Amino acid sequence: MDAGALVSDDIVVGLIGDAITAPECRVGFVLDGFPRTAAQAVKLDAMLAARGQAIQKVLDFRVPDAVLVDRVCGRLVHPPSGRSYHDRFAPPKAPGLDDVTGEPLVRRADDNAETLKARLAAFHAQTAPVLGHYAGRVTTVKADKPQAAVAEQIKKALEGL
Repeated sequence: MDAGALVSDDIVVGLIGDAITAPECRVGFVLDGFPRTAAQAVKLDAMLAARGQAIQKVLDFRVPDAVLVDRVCGRLVHPPSGRSYHDRFAPPKAPGLDDVTGEPLVRRADDNAETLKARLAAFHAQTAPVLGHYAGRVTTVKADKPQAAVAEQIKKALEGL
């Protein structure tokens, strides 16, 4: 992750395969960031077909890369709790300190422009074929809009499922 590389297909497919057998997934589930490659999509489809299921809807969240760099590089985290903040969009009450405990906030090692740009390049190269694989089931969500507008797009895209 520090170098911007993605987790291997075998590891991810194995994790998803285990997770979708959980009781809470018996009526459906949402996958976030998976599949990332056409090979993963084929493996996912095979797993689901064996269970009598198929992908019903794919949401393609579109955000310009420059906006993503700004969002990620400003992120601050309180490691013990996982609470997150942002330098501009959701700053802590006291700079650099968690609002609840007053403990120091940190930036993840991979939350830097260089690493993110490498991750984005890999993402773009590998994701376009996935969207083609699921043609007819893809809805584009303009995710650089205000949170309420993004939520409304998602709700509309998932109506009837």
